[in-house]
Amino acid sequence: MSVLQPVTPPCRAEAAHSRFVQRIRRRYAEDLPLLPAGVPDRATILALIDTLMARGRALPSALRVARQLVVERLVVLDVEQRAPLEHVTGTMTALAEATLERALAAARRESDERHGLPRNEAGEAIDFWIVGMGKLGARELNVSSDIDLIYVYEDDGETDGAVPISAHEYFALVAKKLYTLIGDVTDDGFVFRVDLALRPNGNSGPSVVSLSMLEEYFFVQGREWERFAWLKSRVVAPLDSVASGRPLALRALVTPFVYRKYLDYGVFEGLRQLHRKIREEAQRRAAGRPERANDVKLSRGGIREIEFIVQLLQVVRGGQYPEIRTRATLKGLQKLAAGGLMKPETAQALAGAYVFLRQVEHRIQYLDDQQTHLLPTTDADLGWIAGSLCLVCTADACELLDRLCEVRELVATEFDALLQNSQGGGGGTCRGKGCGAPLPIDSERLWEKLPPALLPRVQALASHPRVQSLREEGRLRLGKLVLRAAHGAAEGLCTLQAVEHFIDWLEPLLRRESYLALLVERPNVQQRLLRLLGLARWPMRYLMQHPAVIDELADDRQIAERFDRAAFTSDLDERHTAWVRAGEADEGELLDTLRRAHHAETFRTLVRDVEQRITIEQAADDLSALADAIVDCCIRWAWAHLKQRHRDEPQFAVIAYGKLGGLELGYGSDLDVVFLYDDDAEPDADRAQEVYAAFVRKLIAWLTLRTAAGELFEIDTALRPNGGAGLLVTSAAAFDKYQRGRGSNTAWTWEHQAITRARWCAGSRHLAERFEATRRAVISAERDPQALQGEVTAMREKVRAAHPERGGLFDVKHSTGGMMDVEFCVQYLVLAHSGRHPELQDNAGNIALLQRAEAAALLPAGVGQAAADAYRELRRAQHRARLNEQPTQFPPEQLATERAAVLALWQAVFGR
Repeated sequence: MSVLQPVTPPCRAEAAHSRFVQRIRRRYAEDLPLLPAGVPDRATILALIDTLMARGRALPSALRVARQLVVERLVVLDVEQRAPLEHVTGTMTALAEATLERALAAARRESDERHGLPRNEAGEAIDFWIVGMGKLGARELNVSSDIDLIYVYEDDGETDGAVPISAHEYFALVAKKLYTLIGDVTDDGFVFRVDLALRPNGNSGPSVVSLSMLEEYFFVQGREWERFAWLKSRVVAPLDSVASGRPLALRALVTPFVYRKYLDYGVFEGLRQLHRKIREEAQRRAAGRPERANDVKLSRGGIREIEFIVQLLQVVRGGQYPEIRTRATLKGLQKLAAGGLMKPETAQALAGAYVFLRQVEHRIQYLDDQQTHLLPTTDADLGWIAGSLCLVCTADACELLDRLCEVRELVATEFDALLQNSQGGGGGTCRGKGCGAPLPIDSERLWEKLPPALLPRVQALASHPRVQSLREEGRLRLGKLVLRAAHGAAEGLCTLQAVEHFIDWLEPLLRRESYLALLVERPNVQQRLLRLLGLARWPMRYLMQHPAVIDELADDRQIAERFDRAAFTSDLDERHTAWVRAGEADEGELLDTLRRAHHAETFRTLVRDVEQRITIEQAADDLSALADAIVDCCIRWAWAHLKQRHRDEPQFAVIAYGKLGGLELGYGSDLDVVFLYDDDAEPDADRAQEVYAAFVRKLIAWLTLRTAAGELFEIDTALRPNGGAGLLVTSAAAFDKYQRGRGSNTAWTWEHQAITRARWCAGSRHLAERFEATRRAVISAERDPQALQGEVTAMREKVRAAHPERGGLFDVKHSTGGMMDVEFCVQYLVLAHSGRHPELQDNAGNIALLQRAEAAALLPAGVGQAAADAYRELRRAQHRARLNEQPTQFPPEQLATERAAVLALWQAVFGR
């Protein structure tokens, strides 16, 4: 995709072509030198206003003349010097902020003199904020734009002057005076056209609202389109209030109104309707007047559609992903690309289109200082605009119009793809006979279109109380999804069994209609989901527990790539920073963030696994690396919330045992862990133990607590020194002493077996080295082979007795000749021989250690490799059975070859 390639013709345009510039230069020739050279900023503009007033102008006149001089300067900078777009919009935003600041101060002084200062019941002064909406809020203001404002005051009360009035009356007077100072047209023109239509209840609502009034409005009456408007909101004056932080109370109301705490795909239809109205209005105004079709803002493919693309994706996902929140359109495109929500090349193309359209818009407005977005029809004006953009426009050919068509087609295509207008607003796979207007799930006309095999399930779903309580829109969504799935099966895109699973899965989704909206809006996601449900049963169970992860099916790139721990951790840390920046980094939000991220990445691995894009070993590696990353984030984030912390970073580590330690983690596996610390900065050993014990309790809560977003892991700490009777966290020195058998309190042989596949997984790096030194010393220590053999086989018998065979079936894990036999053999080989064979000391996994043992002649030729192959196949059989929610016990003959290989290994190691 390409747009806005560099052009070679020279730029030929002068600011003097603008009739507005001509008027300013004639009327204010003596004042033009008052504005210093360069790009005006807030300080420059305020100084200019002061200078104009010092030369005898009243404030209203000074504000207006300052505006005229600044805009004239921008025309010169933009047209003749090709200033970047952000210089133009930034200066206009600074102009609005500076003039509003001065006007508000004047309006407050006048009202204070008459009525005194408004105070609440506690006698505290009540604050008042000018909220900039739209392009002012986003710091993207046009050169001839109106400013969308909302006036908010902090609390109810009354003034303390000689003529007291209510706070509402007081601020209404301030707002009225503000309009006079900023919006009235005088001999010097106006400062800005002021539009208050975005306030609660629009033009029928009060001109000023209190925080409590606004909160009630958001809760009771706030509409979907208002969420898009408030997304760009920002307190622009007074500056002292912004610096004080008091407007944070307003942000605390606005943020949850704009951004929901779930993937809000239900907003698609609201935006679709809003956009449809805008297009219809643009078409109505253009009817019979072809020149009005060239509206660079509102017509098809215009500026508004780029803004909608950005805002829609932000509103849908910004509640869970604060790092994509931003008011500015160009920055929003960058954040969406960085977050993987938009292809980088698409974001770049849309950014180029946005800059081009905004530059054209500015040049249109430079001509006569009119708030218009329509291309002029005269050849001279078109030629001037084209020349200022290094394009050529003649009677025979106009590069400006060609480029405009190219850009608008690009924007419209991306916008239609997002809203799926090409598929009638929601799209689907349904084609041909049987398709038509959507039908609700409880419609008999819908049932007639379904295969008879699906009817009982669909009718049961339709009669469910939750379905009956849905609004018509919700029942229509269900009907559309079921019919689309049935057509997918009819066309061979999925199996009928997959559709049955899908219908069963819909019932839990009724609690959150946004997920139904997601599937309606993303037919490709539904199709991938159906295919997944047809491959294995366990994905359906996972999706029932965590329905939000279906959104991961929208981007095939996420599924195609393996887990990247560094990228995953970086994304989470960026999200954490965004929560902090938004003032929402409380523990509850962070817990939910970690759970959603873990569920999403687990689901990606599950999809890769079920679709056989990765091997079972790779799936286990990725799940283990994911657990490591989550534990690492929990350590760093939870420490910051520990009241007893005594340093910036904890000297602490988590040691992984069991499946996590051996990089064999499965879906839903517990984490067997041990906690260590080594803190020289705390001389008081008892104090250090106390701090890290409190931290471990917090860390376990972070890892195990079930929140609205679900849960992470079950934690098992039974392998810590002295088991359940021991301390939750141990110093590295005490752990080393315990494991090496120094003193009366020493580790058992089974604990040494466990440590053969233990490893550092998260925390302080220096503890990783210290633990590994302890582990290697323990497993390489001299032992009596006969005594070791007796203890290992006794422990194996104890485990086997706890899992007896039933019905003559072979349990791939616990039966004789199963995976546990392999693991005990490997543990014995490591403990008995790694002192003389250092290659066995690595935590390399059972398969690699069997191969190394055979290479070291510790096993007969072929026995180790055969057992390694058998272990791999037993893991596969167990894994496949679990994915299909089937038993992991098989008829003995089914895995006879693998069982024989394991028994041969046992005979070679233990001689029995």
